[in-house]
Amino acid sequence: MAIAPFSSVTAKSPIFRFRAPPHLQHICISTLIPHLSSHHLSTLAQLFSKQTTKAKDGKHLDIPKPKSSSSKSKKAANMARIINTGPWSSHLESSLSSLTQPSLSHTTVLHTLRFIKTPSKALQFFNWTQKVGFSHTHQSYLLMLQLLGSARSLNSARNFLLSIPRRSNGTVPLQDTYFNTLIRSYGKAGLFQESLKVFKVMKSLGISPSVVTFNSLFSILLKRGRTGMVYALFDEMLKTYGAKPDVYTFNILIRGFCMNSMVDQGFRFFKEMERHGCDPDVITYNTIIDGLCRAGKVKIAHNVLKGMVKRGHQLSPNVVSYTTLVRGYCEKQEVEQALDVFEEMTDCGLKPTSITYNTLVQGLCEAKRFDRIKEILEGTLGGAGLIPDTCTFNTLITYHCNVGNLHEAMKVFENMLNLKVKPDSATYSVLIRSFCQKGHFHRAEKLFDDLMKKEVFLCDDGCTPLIAAYNPMFEYLCRIGKTKKAEKVFRQLMRRGTQDPSAYQLLIMGHCREGTFNDAYELLVLMLRRDYIPNIEIYESLIEGLLQKDDPKVAYDTLEKMLKSSHLPRSSTFHKILTELIKKNCASECASLVTLMLHNKVRQSISLSTDTVRILFQRGLRQRAFEIVRCLYENEYMVNMDGLVVFLCQCRKLLEARELLLFSLSKCHILNVDTCGTLLSALCKARRASEAFEIYYELLEKGVQQPLECVEELGLVLETEGRTKEAEFVKKRILGQSQSDRLIQTCASEGDIGSV
Repeated sequence: MAIAPFSSVTAKSPIFRFRAPPHLQHICISTLIPHLSSHHLSTLAQLFSKQTTKAKDGKHLDIPKPKSSSSKSKKAANMARIINTGPWSSHLESSLSSLTQPSLSHTTVLHTLRFIKTPSKALQFFNWTQKVGFSHTHQSYLLMLQLLGSARSLNSARNFLLSIPRRSNGTVPLQDTYFNTLIRSYGKAGLFQESLKVFKVMKSLGISPSVVTFNSLFSILLKRGRTGMVYALFDEMLKTYGAKPDVYTFNILIRGFCMNSMVDQGFRFFKEMERHGCDPDVITYNTIIDGLCRAGKVKIAHNVLKGMVKRGHQLSPNVVSYTTLVRGYCEKQEVEQALDVFEEMTDCGLKPTSITYNTLVQGLCEAKRFDRIKEILEGTLGGAGLIPDTCTFNTLITYHCNVGNLHEAMKVFENMLNLKVKPDSATYSVLIRSFCQKGHFHRAEKLFDDLMKKEVFLCDDGCTPLIAAYNPMFEYLCRIGKTKKAEKVFRQLMRRGTQDPSAYQLLIMGHCREGTFNDAYELLVLMLRRDYIPNIEIYESLIEGLLQKDDPKVAYDTLEKMLKSSHLPRSSTFHKILTELIKKNCASECASLVTLMLHNKVRQSISLSTDTVRILFQRGLRQRAFEIVRCLYENEYMVNMDGLVVFLCQCRKLLEARELLLFSLSKCHILNVDTCGTLLSALCKARRASEAFEIYYELLEKGVQQPLECVEELGLVLETEGRTKEAEFVKKRILGQSQSDRLIQTCASEGDIGSV
């Protein structure tokens, strides 16, 4: 159902009397206005455009510049600039000394502390001034404590507080003000237990807590829902310390209990105020009205408001009182009562704010009372109309979208643009989501393009964008090959601090389908940094794609991240990555991957394991190669020892080949005779007689005979190098082997080889 256009609206009509302040325009999450005539749009557009302040004579008014700062402020600014621009040093201290002549004033010290950007440097300056003879007062100690607390340097703040008596030589005693500051700082950081510890320390030092102390603790505990501790603390305040609660105490208690869904208890504190000699103020009444409305007790809240009226002019309800009640009735869908409260407010001479109007418009939308919305917009209700803001438009657009009337929603959006009211992220999200739900993706994409071009997400309009609302659009764009466009908007959302794991997954899979795997990997890293766990499909698609793009190193990094996300890849995935790493001669990565496979009990391939060891030797990573071989054998896997020994001999890495063969023999793995002969011959030619004899002897121990020519070559080398003892041993073996060989030949010729 559409709202009829305005009738005869001029620039002097009541609708133009009020404009919501900018900081209030973000309160509602969705909103908007229907159909205005072109004349009214033009009039409103002029009023919404930028205006220049003029004097009565038409000339522009010059805004006076602020007066120049005092000499003390200038000195403080200069000192702070020096401190902020470099690390603390003796040179910096000398520069400060030249500016402090003839002496430092308390005002200069306080200004300088405020101008210093980091609390650690502020504390260094504080200590330095003390070192050069400046005597700090209660005021400077309190300021330093506040600076440390506001910067969340809470350990430093606590240590600083407890050091005040020592620092001041007893001239500045500890008092509740210091502890109150630290208690509040811990509370703002969400560390309520630490606030309580400070409270205990305070009492143990004999410092009586004041009502301000208790008020701070009440506020902190109620925000954490610790209502039971509040009761005990309230009794301690009254009975142990005799601190008298004030109106701030009761306002904190009433609001805290109401926000914890304990409205009855909040109301009891409200009634108890009189017994403690406290007169409720407007804030008290507004707090209890708000709590009652949140609990659905709107009629009781209305009676409370009427009670305010009866108490006279000194306690009259304000706009907040009435707006809260309007919201309460709207939430119960009792819009007639809400309208009565609205009229009652205007009859009292109170001017509704944009929050009041937007609250009422939202309630009327839900109740489909468009006639009344028209009256509000035209100013016939309450004597003053609504100047539509972003929140107003969002409310109406959201309603039309929720009932499926996208044509009317777009009319509202167009009117919004014509009135030069800036749409926010909520405006676009509800329209884009609604068009996607209806399958009108081309229209949604046009809005998406507008959103991206205007960089709406980068505007600090107070509206926090919901990234999940854009996921249907992200999904559509990724499906049609426009992932980069989707990611551009997604990154704008990220800069506003909003995150959604589903959006990451949509974009990563979109990049994988489009072959932009490095972009996908970059998003995966960002996703993991925010502690989101990608699903196994993302990892497998990304690894497969990176391997296709000949980027096995990044594929291996992805596999490591997959394991950290508690996903175990298939064995074939490990083997594919290892194969490509071997092709690229990535020695270290190959070794790490084999180790990772062993740790995760993934079956090994002899050929891939052998190639890994070969590359390690080739790259000179001798120790790592032997580590991998030992680990493989410890886990009951093997490598092609014959191939590796021959390879090492060819590469003149004879000592490595020797060690590998000895390791093989220690595992009772006998290498091919030709392989052993190749190594022995190579060692002999390299004049490595000692190493060659060691190999020969170990082979004999294992019952392995070497060809006679090889043994003879060994004997000759041993004689040449003067190793007579080893040479004699080999000669005997040669003689014995020669006789054995002749016997075998004789028997073979006589056909009696079986006897041998």
